[in-house]
Amino acid sequence: MFKNLLHRVDRLMGRGVIDDEFYEELEEALLQADTHIKTTGEILAELKTAVRDEKIVEPEAMKERLKSAIASRFGQKEARGLDIADVPPTLYLFVGVNGVGKTTTIGKIADLLTKRNQKVMLAAGDTFRAAAIDQLEIWAERTGSDIVRSQPNADPASVIFDAITAAKARKADFILADTAGRQHSKAALMAELKKVTGVAEKGLGRKPDEILCVIDANTGQNAIRQVEEFSAAAGITGLVLTKLDSTARGGALIGIYDRFKIPIKLVGVGEKSTDLQDFKPERFAQMLFE
Repeated sequence: MFKNLLHRVDRLMGRGVIDDEFYEELEEALLQADTHIKTTGEILAELKTAVRDEKIVEPEAMKERLKSAIASRFGQKEARGLDIADVPPTLYLFVGVNGVGKTTTIGKIADLLTKRNQKVMLAAGDTFRAAAIDQLEIWAERTGSDIVRSQPNADPASVIFDAITAAKARKADFILADTAGRQHSKAALMAELKKVTGVAEKGLGRKPDEILCVIDANTGQNAIRQVEEFSAAAGITGLVLTKLDSTARGGALIGIYDRFKIPIKLVGVGEKSTDLQDFKPERFAQMLFE
């Protein structure tokens, strides 16, 4: 994600002097990577202090200090895997805008769970897009999962309620529920998402075990707005970061935990199911610069 940033540091350090021009170009590079302006300022202030106190003059030392400054802003000190209910079925509700990889993430998790001999129920709650229903049905066939679906434009909350009822009757271990790819700026659709979470809680007899907001790492600063709005509407318990294998503009993710205190649960680093991994802060910080 920040490999090009390190190359830029090498070039800037090649001038042989760390001055205002150096910091201005580094600021430009961080902002171009979609790093929030406040976070960029904090990173630069930390670097200036380190250069002064530690007398940094070598490119490698500067790069290590920059890595540390960025990694520390993920804030989350330990891995936080997905919660599992004491009494099945465990319900994971997935939210996020269209195109972030939400349905694919559900399919990957279903694949991983069924390979561990868990009985999985998929709920096709994105009833506004026939393609989303069809895509989830393909994943059900591929993974050997059960699925509850309805006709396009059916009530999403009813689909998820029916899936919970069916999962209890069939003694499923997990329910993975899709929701419509809502545009977070549309109040009516977000209000409907509140209804979905309320109906899910009623059917389950408790709150969903996870409400996961899926974010495309390429999204930039709009990811911040998405997390704000979905958190307000649905009470997000965890984040899933997708497409980390292809992004060069992941700066918006720096400080996202510090800002919202919502743990990053999973990261997607490729196309295979095994490329959906538990978020491990130290490994993730290292991966940013590979």
